[in-house]
Amino acid sequence: MKPRLGFVGTGWIGCHRLEAMLAASAVEAVAVYDSSADRAAEAVALAPDARVMGSFDTILDLDIDGIVIATPSALHASQAIRAFQAGKAVFCQKPLGRSALEAQEVVDAARAADRLLGLDLSYRHTEAMRHIVELVRSTALGRVFAIDLTFHNAYGPDKAWFYDPVQSGGGCVVDLGVHLVDLALWVLGYPEVAAVDARLFSGGEPLTPGKVEDYAVAHFKAGHAQVRLACSWRLNAGREAIIEAAFYGTKGGAALRNVGGSFYDFTAERFDGTAVTRLADPPDLWGGRAAVCWAEQLARSPAFDCRAGQFVRCAEVLDLIYGR
Repeated sequence: MKPRLGFVGTGWIGCHRLEAMLAASAVEAVAVYDSSADRAAEAVALAPDARVMGSFDTILDLDIDGIVIATPSALHASQAIRAFQAGKAVFCQKPLGRSALEAQEVVDAARAADRLLGLDLSYRHTEAMRHIVELVRSTALGRVFAIDLTFHNAYGPDKAWFYDPVQSGGGCVVDLGVHLVDLALWVLGYPEVAAVDARLFSGGEPLTPGKVEDYAVAHFKAGHAQVRLACSWRLNAGREAIIEAAFYGTKGGAALRNVGGSFYDFTAERFDGTAVTRLADPPDLWGGRAAVCWAEQLARSPAFDCRAGQFVRCAEVLDLIYGR
C-alpha cells in the first residue's frame, strides 16, 4: 500500500517533492501544513484530496505513516524528533540539524522509535553520480587520491532566516557545501576525515561573529583522498552556477559537471590521460528521486535504517569546517 503522508512546509521545494512523489504514484498525500495560507493552497492544488491543517501538532495527530519536512533549518531537528515520538517516519530537507549534535539527536530519536529517516541529499540521485560511484567503487579509477568539489551559486537565498547563523546554522557551507561533503564521503564509503582547514568569508572579508559566510574554501583528508571544497553565494562567476564533483585516481578520473550554468543539467565524464568519455547527458529528472526512494522504502518497511548514521558523519565534517 502507498504510505499516507503529511507535508510540512510547502514552499517551492516542499511542493516539488510532493509533486515528484505523486507523479511516481509512490504516496498518498493526506494533509499539508504551512504557516502561509497561500503556500498551503499551492500544495493542495497539486494534491486535491489533502487536508489543510492548522498546525504542526494537528498533522502529528493524524493516522499517517510519515511526515515530509521542508521548513526553515532551525525547525528541522525539533520537528523531526517530535514526528518520531509520534510514531511517524520522516523525510527531511537538508540540513538535518544546524550542528552534528542536532543531527545525532534526530538519528537517536529515529532509532528509538524504530522509524525510517530520510534526508534530501538529492545530488546522489543524479544519473551522472550513478556512473561515477560505480567507477570509484569498482576500482576502475584505481585508488582515488584527490577530489575537487565546487558549488558556486550566482544568487543567494531570499529568506531572512538564511542570514541569521542561529536560525540557519551557517551560510553557503551548510546550504550548498553539505551536498559536496556528502558526495565525497558517500562515494568513498565514509572513511575517516582529518586535517580539516577552512577559510570563510562574508562580503569579501573574513567571517565575523553574527554573520554567515557567502564564500568558503576548505581542504580535508577523507581516507587516502585529499579533498578541496569551494562554495559561495552571489559570486561574480559569469554564469548562474558552477557545480562540479571530480574524482581523480591512479588509473583515471571522472567528474560530474553542470551544463551552461544550469542548476539542473549535468554531464558525467571519464578521463583517461587526455581522452574523455561521456557517460551521462541531460535531460535527467533527478530532483525528486531522493524523496521517491524514501517513499518506496517506507512502503516496504517503516523500520529504522542504520545508514541514517551517515547523516551525522556529514554534519561532523561541516562542524569541523566551521571550527566548532
